[in-house]
Amino acid sequence: MRQRNLEAHAWVKELPAEIIVCDAAGLLIEMNEAAEELFASDGGRGLLGSDVLDCHSGADRSKLERMIKEGRSNAYINEESGSLTFFFQSPWYRDGRYAGFVEISFQVPGEIPHYLRE
Repeated sequence: MRQRNLEAHAWVKELPAEIIVCDAAGLLIEMNEAAEELFASDGGRGLLGSDVLDCHSGADRSKLERMIKEGRSNAYINEESGSLTFFFQSPWYRDGRYAGFVEISFQVPGEIPHYLRE
């Protein structure tokens, strides 16, 4: 196994957003502390190595299967109990080849400015 320079990626450790990384087969290979906390009741870091599809069903699972197969991005906002969470899911690449996808999610502040630049 290749040695990883963990210090090179230390900035994601305490980022106030959940980061989850899957490989090209959909296996969870990394998560930051915020994601560990979010999924603590499901196993936290113990989820590493598991298939991300096992956590989804129905339309969500179908969409995720297509994203993994086709390497497509997805973004959406989820509202639950008056709180908004933004989700961004994107393919990532190693040496120019599809290597999986990353999901970044975070709480949306109450007011977000919207600028139209021409």
